[in-house]
Amino acid sequence: MRFTLSSAELKEQLQLVNGALGSNPVLPILEDFLFQLEDGRLRITATDLETFVQAELEVNAEEEGAVAVPAKILLDTLKQLPTQPISFQVDPNNFAITITSAFGQYQLAGEDGDDYPKLPQADSAEEIEMPALLLLEGINKTLFAASNDELRPAMTGVLLEINPQGVTFVSTDAHKLVKYSFTEIEPTTDTSLILPKKALNLLKNGLSDHNGNVRIAFSRSNAFFYYANQIIICRLIDARYPDYNSVIPQNNSKTMRVVRQDFLNSLKRIANYANKVTNQVKLTISEEHLKIEAEDIDFSNKASEKMPCYYEGETLSIGFNAKFLVEMLNVIGGDNVLLHLESPNRAGVLRQEEENPGEDLLMLVMPVILNS
Repeated sequence: MRFTLSSAELKEQLQLVNGALGSNPVLPILEDFLFQLEDGRLRITATDLETFVQAELEVNAEEEGAVAVPAKILLDTLKQLPTQPISFQVDPNNFAITITSAFGQYQLAGEDGDDYPKLPQADSAEEIEMPALLLLEGINKTLFAASNDELRPAMTGVLLEINPQGVTFVSTDAHKLVKYSFTEIEPTTDTSLILPKKALNLLKNGLSDHNGNVRIAFSRSNAFFYYANQIIICRLIDARYPDYNSVIPQNNSKTMRVVRQDFLNSLKRIANYANKVTNQVKLTISEEHLKIEAEDIDFSNKASEKMPCYYEGETLSIGFNAKFLVEMLNVIGGDNVLLHLESPNRAGVLRQEEENPGEDLLMLVMPVILNS
């Protein structure tokens, strides 16, 4: 097995697929990249058995074959090399790898590529296609709200609902919830699946420079994402997602409109003075202004600010976790946001004042009990 390629191109692809490798692999070969050379194209695969990532690039090939290459030492070597052609030669008898650069030679102990785990196949799986920008937007707007609680596995992922009316992304950790829908595409299938965080983070990285479409196939146990010269395959979370619609308030009668960036900046300043465990801030909303307060009794820290807002109704005081509000305001976008409320013990709903055509974004945040 022999081939030559650019060190920079190889490093770029390796950094992408490297995210699939686990920190504590159950098999020694899972610390490797799989290199498969065929018809002048090099396929690079990495996996932790739950997530597979494969990238492909053209090379100058002399002999075809497959080998498992130690990932860390190869990637660390490439990071220290300036851009230049490098060549690989693999001994078919013992899978010893020799890399040659302008500076010298590097020898690695490879493994038999036939021992590497095989990619799951998407045979008879359903498929849809959507613009990469829409998929990326759905991930960016929901991933932050997914739970880290492994005891509730369904909530550690993002729910993807697909039906003829459009596509909906949902995430929640029981303290906040995000629902993002778009109707620009009209799938012919009707299904729902829970995608794990790791695969979604890999998709975020891979789609950041891709402006085309993504083909998505899904079977009972896996989802397959095809775009450009890359494939990401992930095992779906096999759990029942909670009935999120039942917790979304349908009749919050009080609405505050405020400039998003001003609200965000004020919360960031005031949060410095909040209790570091609860991150509690108090919002007092009246027709004159919005008052934001925080106090940390243990350290005698206290702060308050007032800012203009539009609001009609009785004055309302309500407590929220400032960290949750900051996360939402960073993601929601737009110049102005609307906060729909009803009472101090009912969830608030955050929305953009002006939605993009064909899109609907709802963010729910649970209140916290105000200190007396």
